[in-house]
Amino acid sequence: MRSIRKTATAVSAALVVAGLLAACSSSSDDPAAGGKTAITVVSLKPGSEQAAFDAFENQVRQFEAANPDIDVTSQEYEWTGPTFTAQLAGGTLPTVFTVPFTDGKALIERGQLADLTEHVRGFGYADKFNATVLQSGQSDDGGIFGVPTAAYGVGLHYNRTLFAQAGLDPDKPPATWDEVRTYAKQIAERTGQAGYAQMTEENTGGWMLTSLTYALGGRMQTVNGDKVEATIDNPGAREALTRLRDMRWQDNSMGSNFLYDWGTINQEFAAGRIGMIMGGSDIYESLAQQNNINPADYGLSVLPLAPGASAGLLGGGTLAAVNIKATPEQQAAGAKWIDFYYMAKYLKQDAAELDARTLAESDQPVGLPELPVFDKATLDQYNEWIKPYVNVPLDQMRFFSDGIFDQDLAGEPTARTQEMYAVLDTVVQAVLTDQGADITTLLSTADAEVQAIIDRG
Repeated sequence: MRSIRKTATAVSAALVVAGLLAACSSSSDDPAAGGKTAITVVSLKPGSEQAAFDAFENQVRQFEAANPDIDVTSQEYEWTGPTFTAQLAGGTLPTVFTVPFTDGKALIERGQLADLTEHVRGFGYADKFNATVLQSGQSDDGGIFGVPTAAYGVGLHYNRTLFAQAGLDPDKPPATWDEVRTYAKQIAERTGQAGYAQMTEENTGGWMLTSLTYALGGRMQTVNGDKVEATIDNPGAREALTRLRDMRWQDNSMGSNFLYDWGTINQEFAAGRIGMIMGGSDIYESLAQQNNINPADYGLSVLPLAPGASAGLLGGGTLAAVNIKATPEQQAAGAKWIDFYYMAKYLKQDAAELDARTLAESDQPVGLPELPVFDKATLDQYNEWIKPYVNVPLDQMRFFSDGIFDQDLAGEPTARTQEMYAVLDTVVQAVLTDQGADITTLLSTADAEVQAIIDRG
């Protein structure tokens, strides 16, 4: 988080004056500034284009107009495992923040999230959530501490322009991992760019290795009652690392950079220097807002799954949460913001249209493929409501949209997930930077290390 943006209420002349007076007479550190409840909320990732911030601030003004007793300050924010831990420990998180599904249970168990149960139930849709999705933000007794705002499946993102330059058909993305390897080699040989690249840093290396392992039929953990067993040393993980090693050292199709995190790999992909990457199905928004991707370059397909019942697509998502240190009034205000900004659009036509119109008027992405946080029928209805405002190349994403509901979605590992991913970062890095790396030894060592982390609780 590199800066803070203070909103000004500007719905009418009277509200402009009121907003300016509030800004002059109060601080966002005061929970009841100027007679209002003051909260901070996460906005967009640092580096997003100004138009994206403008669209966000328009939504803040709409919220403040509907809730004149609440004063909102927005704060740039990008979740990463190490930085979030530091922010949490240092008490610098805003009132409302977001975390991945993988963090929900541990934060709840440690008492670090506010209880939103009564607030969410008061909004009238607590019973409508996809139960599997909601679990990531629930305590063992069913309390709601994190509200699922978005769900994704890992997809295969590809550069249609590099495909064409390499003599590949952009409308025929690879359907198997053998084809991924073949396509990557052809892209590298004919364009000079990396045919395929893999994240390896800031816990993303472990995340993507787990995704590839799932797709090849393996799992990183098994759960039996209260016992969680690390199963990192499995055939799927061995095959995943072997494929990466062969693409790196035999085919020379992965370029020369092997230290990517989420942001840096997106930057290189948007710049046309990578042919294919794995990533959450929702990254086009950031590619457009932060990396100025050419929409004509972009393609999205489902991740190839190996034959067999055990292969699965890793899915995850985002929880909106409220800081446990917030006052009761701030917690209530934060819950209202979550309802307004994240949830209402899926359930109310006027909210969906207002959200989509506000974004479209600032040329921000509208209509990206999503997985349902409620159910598919609700998502389909939402997509109909926003159809007039869709401004993304949906036809170039149809290979994902048409295929995702035919794939078996598997949740991320549940125990010490981010810590496990951090351990696995080093495994992927070793395979891509050391030609002599012993995959069997690496996985066996990582398995023991992760089991020790799990056992410590």
